[in-house]
Amino acid sequence: MTDARRGDVSPGSQTVATWARYVGALALLGVGVDHLAQFFVDSYSVVPVIGTLFVMNFGSAAAIAAGLAAPVQRLPGRTGGVALPVLTVAGIGVAAGSLAGLMISESSGLFGFMETGYRPAIMLSIGLEATVVALLGVSLAAGLRAHDWRVARAHT
Repeated sequence: MTDARRGDVSPGSQTVATWARYVGALALLGVGVDHLAQFFVDSYSVVPVIGTLFVMNFGSAAAIAAGLAAPVQRLPGRTGGVALPVLTVAGIGVAAGSLAGLMISESSGLFGFMETGYRPAIMLSIGLEATVVALLGVSLAAGLRAHDWRVARAHT
């Protein structure tokens, strides 16, 4: 139940945040795997700079997705309180950065590389990146609201 005067939200916000985080982490891993597949299958490995960025996309997406799936909020001290929001923002950054890189490479070129057309792998990447931004955005917002709710309840 929501108390509009105090801005409280129900503990259901934590459930929404958790589910959005896990599904967002899975979609983020999909972004990385899609880039790694393009690196090997679509020969992006021979494109200077872009090939390296595709491998780095996979590495960062996999590491952040693993962190989002792990119980990092149980880390000791303040680390546990900030790890999840930091990982969530980092996941949004990887997905949004990948999408921005694609848009730049299609319109004006990126590091001398120009992407053309919308192959299935590109469509999949766009869909996954948009999903990551949306789900991790929901997770971040709902998680922060649930945290505020717990803090407000502790002080009453």
